[in-house]
Amino acid sequence: MNQPLAYVHPGAKIAKNVVIEPFATIHNNVVIGEGTWIGSNVTIMEGARIGKNCNIFPGAVISAIPQDLKYNDEETTTEIGDNTTIRECVTINRGTIDRMKTVIGKNCLIMAYCHVAHDCIVGNNCIFSNNSTLAGHITVGDFVVLAGMTAVHQFCSIGNHAFVTGGSLVRKDVPPYVKGAREPLSYVGINSVGLRRRGFTTEKIREIQNIYRILYQKNYNNSQAVEIIEAEMAATPERDEILQFIKDSQRGIMKGYFNTN
Repeated sequence: MNQPLAYVHPGAKIAKNVVIEPFATIHNNVVIGEGTWIGSNVTIMEGARIGKNCNIFPGAVISAIPQDLKYNDEETTTEIGDNTTIRECVTINRGTIDRMKTVIGKNCLIMAYCHVAHDCIVGNNCIFSNNSTLAGHITVGDFVVLAGMTAVHQFCSIGNHAFVTGGSLVRKDVPPYVKGAREPLSYVGINSVGLRRRGFTTEKIREIQNIYRILYQKNYNNSQAVEIIEAEMAATPERDEILQFIKDSQRGIMKGYFNTN
């Protein structure tokens, strides 16, 4: 249902049951899935690919060109998964030649005034609280929670099920299943509350805790800790995921609290 005061470019592909409120602007080369609601004063720019049953609140700007001086007008996209909510005044920029796309997964909640820069890949079921900011080329796993006013440095990675406390400056990679807090950002435990909410057993949570005790609380360096974890801990999907994240880290993982003092 398009309001007469909204502008929808003839080249946009709008599915059935999409509601576009007055004063919204939909540019060319945009795709919007069934059941999505586009609020007043939303701007959806070229390259946007928005899934089904999304809600985009007033003032949001989706798929503007990157704030990157190297961008050379290449044809790139912004992809937003089904059932994702984008709150007021969120800005999400499309990709550059690096990844050719910026992605927000399914079932995410991106709260007011968040910014997601070019070439970010965000997983499913994530929550970014107000004013959280992602610089370019960031990778975020599934079920990640960023509390309010978190700022993430370009090229960082944040693992599945991680929680980052409010006001944090994320300069290093944040491994899966952990809580990051303090300044500089440090390991302060695993995200046990989030894991329990998502059905992780007590035994599985204890296994993850034991892995991170070796990594962060035994005074080993990362290489030594990885060797010990591989030798002493039984292979499980969670163990292997943590080890692979550490091995793949380009910026290095955040330190333990005791290692920063």
